[in-house]
Parts: sequence; C-alpha cells; structure tokens
Amino acid sequence: MRAGMDLPNGRILEFRSRPMVMGIINVTPDSFSDGGVHLSPAIAIESALHMEREGAAIIDVGGESTRPGAQPVPLQQELDRVIPIIEGIRRVSNVLISIDTMKSPVALEAGRAGADILNDVTALEFDEGMAGVARSLRLGVILMHIRGEPRTMQDSIHYDDVMSEIKTDLQSRIDHAVDCGIDPELLLIDPGIGFGKTSEHNVEILARLSELRELRPLVVGASRKGFIGKLTGKPGGPARSAGSLAAAAAAANAGAAIVRVHDVAETVDFLEVFAAISAAALKAYPAGPGVDGLR
Repeated sequence: MRAGMDLPNGRILEFRSRPMVMGIINVTPDSFSDGGVHLSPAIAIESALHMEREGAAIIDVGGESTRPGAQPVPLQQELDRVIPIIEGIRRVSNVLISIDTMKSPVALEAGRAGADILNDVTALEFDEGMAGVARSLRLGVILMHIRGEPRTMQDSIHYDDVMSEIKTDLQSRIDHAVDCGIDPELLLIDPGIGFGKTSEHNVEILARLSELRELRPLVVGASRKGFIGKLTGKPGGPARSAGSLAAAAAAANAGAAIVRVHDVAETVDFLEVFAAISAAALKAYPAGPGVDGLR
C-alpha cells in the first residue's frame, strides 16, 4: 500500500498502521442514526471541528440520506445543505473532507468549496457525469458496493457467495473508473455494509474483509447500523456504539485504511489500544498462537 494519496490543494491522505477515522456529518433530517442533528450549518461546522479535535482524519459530509427507503433529495436542496458546511470547515481547518453524494453537480461544487474525496455509494454508476468531475478535480474516490439503489436495495437480496461477488463487482467498478481516466492510485473501496445485504451478510463481510485488501485501500462503514441492533437488541443511535467498536476491531484486524464512524473519540481511543495490543502480540508470538486474532 502507498504511504499516501495526493489530493487537491496539496493535502495528503496518509495511510497509517491502523485505520484512520472518518467522522460522519449527516446534514439531513432523515438519516438512520443522527437525522436532524446537523441541520444548522453552525452546529454542523462545530461538530466537524470537534471531531477533528477528537482525532478524526477525515470529515464526511452528506446531504441526502441513503438509508433503506430514503427518498431522493432535489439537487438544489442538497447543495444548500452541504456546500455551506464544507466552506465553513475549510475556512478554519485543513482537515480532509469527503463529500457523500450520488450527484455530479454536488461533487463538483463540493470540490470547488474544498472537498478532497468523493464518497459515492453507487461507485460512479448512478450519475454518468461523476467520473468526469472526479477526474477533473483529481478527487480521491471511494467506490462503494451496492446492488440496486437506496430506496429498494433491501427488497430482494441474494448472493451465492457474498464476498466473492462483492470482490468481483468492486473490481468491475475499479476498471470502469480507470477507463474513465481516474488515476487508480486515487481509488478506495467500501464493501457497502448494510447496502443490499442481510444482517448475516454484514457479519460475514466483516469476518472476510481481508479478502478485499488486494484491490485497493479499504474503507469500512458499519457504525450504528441495523445488523448491530439485530445482534444486540439495542435501538439506533449511541446505544449501538459498543457494537460499532467491535466492527472497528474487525476492520483494523483486516488492515482497513479508514473506518467511517459516528463516535469519533471512542473509536480513536479504541484503535489506539487495539493497535498497541496487536503490536505486542506480534512481538511476543511472531509465528505462533495469539497472533491470528490480532493480526
């Protein structure tokens, strides 16, 4: 894996020995975990800066919910939600910013406002203009796996081998991005936990994440998702934070580059301790018992 990814305006995404933390700012009234919390630009900007102080390396800003059954947001409304937040963060901080959108005009304006990374849940498939925007602005691109689209993705789910099929689908999207002129060194991949998958699929994906590492640097977004509630019986929101840390452990164990989370401080501390234990285990057992679970 490269030591870093050169992004717009001289900023660099530096890969580390443990996952970087991406903090989530949903500027929506209907997101599954924190809808309505960040509708005020001032609150959203301060939340983002607070996440940076807690240790977030990237702030992910989104203005359209992609939860199951979510309704599309008109273009201008999405722009009105996210651009002031990105501009406000960029005025006072050099933290990396990703824009979570399926629309190329939003990606274009977000990049002009200071975003560094495009986080597209459709892996450049929904909007045919998206690849051109990413290429022209030289944005980092997160290609996420999804079957269907957010409103209907949970209606009919079938895989013969979920991880093998995700790997094949993601390789196809990587090839498409490269064919569109995007530098392959600017691509990251996300298995799309919760996007057209059952709870059982999500657990299997987390157990087999290392199978994806050979493709591109890996982004994992499992924070507070429904499968955690199904396993623990906990309602949405912060009640699922502890379960989310277990998913972060799986991501770290698999060598993921980034974990996308709601609870930044807790995840940063967790990964710090997890990395220290992993390093000690490798030192104590370089080729023996005790290593596999902390690799």
